[in-house]
Amino acid sequence: MNAPATLSGSFGITSAAAEIAACAVRTLHLEVDTYPKPGLVSSVDSGAHTDMDATLLLQSAEVLGPYFADLAAAGAAGAEMNHLRKIGIEAERAMLHATGGVNTHRGAIFGLGLLVAAAGFRSGYGGTTQLGRIVADRWGNAILSGPLPLRSHGAEARQRYGAGGARMEAASGFPSVYCVALPALSEGELLAPRDAEAVRVHACFALIATITDTNLLHRGGSAGLAFARREAEAFLVSGGVGVPQWRQTAVAAHIAFVARNLSPGGAADILAMALFVRAMEYRR
Repeated sequence: MNAPATLSGSFGITSAAAEIAACAVRTLHLEVDTYPKPGLVSSVDSGAHTDMDATLLLQSAEVLGPYFADLAAAGAAGAEMNHLRKIGIEAERAMLHATGGVNTHRGAIFGLGLLVAAAGFRSGYGGTTQLGRIVADRWGNAILSGPLPLRSHGAEARQRYGAGGARMEAASGFPSVYCVALPALSEGELLAPRDAEAVRVHACFALIATITDTNLLHRGGSAGLAFARREAEAFLVSGGVGVPQWRQTAVAAHIAFVARNLSPGGAADILAMALFVRAMEYRR
């Protein structure tokens, strides 16, 4: 069976779009290569997941590269949300084809994909507007009024617990990226200036302690979310990655999450988005 074709013929892929897409794929690789992240897949183990591992996630990230290029090209051409949505649907089909039906990156296709389109828009039209603001201004209303997935863990958690979820995050300009993850990355650099992995771990814990992660709600309900937040907050209060024993403490949290079948997939997605935004907006 051949993999689904991309939609690049609509606009054509420029070198800028290809560069943006390559950056997006790199951030997905960096997220996978980060350990320990409580409950999440890494190159060390599969966390609380029995259906995926690091190899599958890295393969999935590579498959998404051409679709990210399509999204960047569409953004540069001023495409509306309906066209971005079509590319996203094709990207999800390609992901599921490559993984044998395992949902490895649905959240990243949506959130990171929108930021990729915003980066394409900015490359085509110039300016220094934050990528999240571009998403909110250009596509925010269409994001909120668009079709809801009938069956997804996030949709179930939103309905049951009243969580805002990925749609509200995107339509609001990704406040969790700009107000939580990016400051946490900067704080992590101060605490561990020569350890890029530790910096990413610090940001992941900050996200778990702060956001309403619908993946945690799906797996553990309100009690699971509360447990995850307490564990993450305790790690940060103890000094985060700025203390000598930080890795042992983070591994202990990882083990506790796995024992409770908790996986903060929303935090993982936002970490990748923050790394992308940082690379695009600060050229790091």
